[in-house]
Amino acid sequence: MGTWAVDAFGNDYAQDWAQDLHETSNMDAIEDTLDTALDAGAGELEAPFAAEALVAIEVLARLQGKGGERGEDSALVDEWVDARKAKAKPRADLADKASRALERILSDDSELRALWEDSEHYEAWRASVEDLRARL
Repeated sequence: MGTWAVDAFGNDYAQDWAQDLHETSNMDAIEDTLDTALDAGAGELEAPFAAEALVAIEVLARLQGKGGERGEDSALVDEWVDARKAKAKPRADLADKASRALERILSDDSELRALWEDSEHYEAWRASVEDLRARL
């Protein structure tokens, strides 16, 4: 995975997912992504699924008006959210799934957490995830 930032958008998986999001007009992609992160069974949550789930959770936060910093990396998601924000209704079931997915991403069975833990940027990445959790 190409990674250039600690936030949810700064990697190839996030950018690919955001591109795919533009092919949808509803919340199905977000729900499917969260379900994938949660349904990974008792085994390790693989890094691609965790990275995609972080972007899906960012979409939920932004739809609720609690978005993080906007920039070039978040542009695709921001465009999609801006087109739907006025009509979007928060869904408690998705917020619950997002919260549980964040727990899994930060857990010992998360490959993404382990990869970041092995880097010098782990604390910054964890702070970014914790910020997302607070905004959710």
